[in-house]
Amino acid sequence: MLTATGYGGVVTHLLGSDGVPYSLSDVRPGGLARARGAGAASVALGGGVLDHAGLARGGLRIAGATVSADGRLGAGRGVRATPVPGVSWDQEPLAALFARPAAEAVAELLAQDAEPGLLGCAVRVEGAAGDHLLVRELSPDGTVRADAPLLRLRPAHPHPELAHTANLRRLAGRPGLALRVVGRPDPDRAATLRPLAVGPVPGAAYTLRLPPEWRDRADLGYDRLQGGHVTGEAPAPAPDPVGPGPDPLADSPLWRVRRLLEAGVAGGRRAVAESARASGLEAGYGPLRRAGFTAAAGLAAALVTEADRRPRDAFGRLTDASADGYAWAWLAASAHLTAARRSLVAASWA
Repeated sequence: MLTATGYGGVVTHLLGSDGVPYSLSDVRPGGLARARGAGAASVALGGGVLDHAGLARGGLRIAGATVSADGRLGAGRGVRATPVPGVSWDQEPLAALFARPAAEAVAELLAQDAEPGLLGCAVRVEGAAGDHLLVRELSPDGTVRADAPLLRLRPAHPHPELAHTANLRRLAGRPGLALRVVGRPDPDRAATLRPLAVGPVPGAAYTLRLPPEWRDRADLGYDRLQGGHVTGEAPAPAPDPVGPGPDPLADSPLWRVRRLLEAGVAGGRRAVAESARASGLEAGYGPLRRAGFTAAAGLAAALVTEADRRPRDAFGRLTDASADGYAWAWLAASAHLTAARRSLVAASWA
């Protein structure tokens, strides 16, 4: 992990024996240098018996740790942590990550009132488009799922000194390669996964062959994939190159609502009223209605109307100085925009 404010470190994701997700964070000032070395830093839990790289492939039996509402583990004087052998992705609770079609799992993750959790799926590499990898989901029998959409794997962090981008570029040069991927769905992009780790697909003829000490999983942020990590013969290349295809989120007119909301944040209600007055309500929100986003168009129009409502008496004094109506109109449009965008993202996985 690397932030714009100069913090760097690592976040290790864990699953309890009951499948409940947890995380262990070690992020401190230090920037890139600390982010690159944090994988080898001792886990600040129960005496530091493992580093984060070892924990990602092993396990801990923990007693006495505090747990926040979002699953972050906290260290304390009474915490005890004992290393235990890790489990493979074929064993519970990790196998549950791969048990359902990606579209079903993503719809559930995006419905949560929090950042999406981890998703696992088996995919076949199709090619590259810019800095991301294009893949299609595989069925349990190893074939491409019928009507599977083209999924985008984007680097979890784009900094060139970290391994994410280089690993995805190396995988992109292996069309037909079968992979298992664990990552986070991107709630702001259509059919996009931010991969954290990859592993081989059992029984696949053309897949990864990783060193035994990696425990059949490669950490895309710290491990460096090489040509020798692939086994099997590549299938014949497809006759036509694969393109990323249409983006239902980027191509929708919902950006008009987002721009209106951003104008309200930057310039207040007067900026909202002026922006709509300059373009006209129908010119601004007619495309939303024609595209079927009638609720978004109605909420945007109500926001503009409320922003421009400044009733005055005969002496020019405001008769209703309260901003509650405008605030509620802005909040309603913002909540609807978030829900609409997430619905489009969930639909793009199906």
